[in-house]
Amino acid sequence: MGEFELIQRCFAEAGRKRTDVAIGIGDDGAVVQVREGCDLVITTDSMVEGIHFFPDVDPRSLGHKLVAVNVSDLAAMGAEPCWLSLALTLPKVDEDWLTAFAEGLSETADYYNCQLIGGDTTRGPLSLTMIAKGLVPKGKAITRSGAQNGDYLYVTGTLGDAALGLKLVQEQVDVSKKHRAHILQRFHYPTARVALGQALRNIASSAMDVSDGLAGDLLHILRRSKVGAVVDVSKLPMSQALKDSCSAEQALQYALSGGEDYELLFTVPENRRGSLEVLLSPYGVPVTCIGRITGAVGKLEFKQGDLPFVYQHQGFEHF
Repeated sequence: MGEFELIQRCFAEAGRKRTDVAIGIGDDGAVVQVREGCDLVITTDSMVEGIHFFPDVDPRSLGHKLVAVNVSDLAAMGAEPCWLSLALTLPKVDEDWLTAFAEGLSETADYYNCQLIGGDTTRGPLSLTMIAKGLVPKGKAITRSGAQNGDYLYVTGTLGDAALGLKLVQEQVDVSKKHRAHILQRFHYPTARVALGQALRNIASSAMDVSDGLAGDLLHILRRSKVGAVVDVSKLPMSQALKDSCSAEQALQYALSGGEDYELLFTVPENRRGSLEVLLSPYGVPVTCIGRITGAVGKLEFKQGDLPFVYQHQGFEHF
């Protein structure tokens, strides 16, 4: 199968057909209509075999995950996902692999109302790069730099499941049959909190998604906002599956530094806390207050209830 036949067969119809795409796949570039009164939000994420995924991974789950992790970045900024571009580097053309990968990508893009509008294919070690573009009302993008002293710190969903899922895939841990499907689902098929991110536009003072571990990711907000934070580890939301599958100490480790949860981490000023529960209740996603922002620039402290908690900040870094 040649490059252009590959593109046409696997990717030409990927994702939902959007009326704002004037020219999609097939030209030198795509043409889209950016809605009046909106800012364009763009994010890029790469996944490399042996670093981000194992050679024997189900290609359908890989297609899902590539879309979800990019859309999660848009969600963290309160943006509506719209268009995707894909740069695909392949060691060879494996039609079965490509078909399954494209199906996972297309199904997930369709779920988030995105359309694949272009990209590139090359020969080389397997790697996947996606550029996701979204729209947010002008001036309403949520950034990492808006947290203020006294703000409350929140996280969506639960933390640590994906980290346990990685250990399970690596056969380093055992998980009961009762919880196995849940843990693997959280690792292979993350959910981007898109609707909730958009609901936070007028509530959150700062936000980001948790991809490299809560402790490490929170530091990005603290540095960009020039503030500090105190996190109560006894408040960290953890699933019953995680708590039943490992010791309390290990569960806490996964929740703090495991990564790949793709939950939203955000701050809310005191005067907007009352609006938070009301506005987010329709989305069915638990939101937990885990601490507060302080004026101690760049300083991240932990406590466990009323007692200090000693923890070395850890998070995934490539270099």
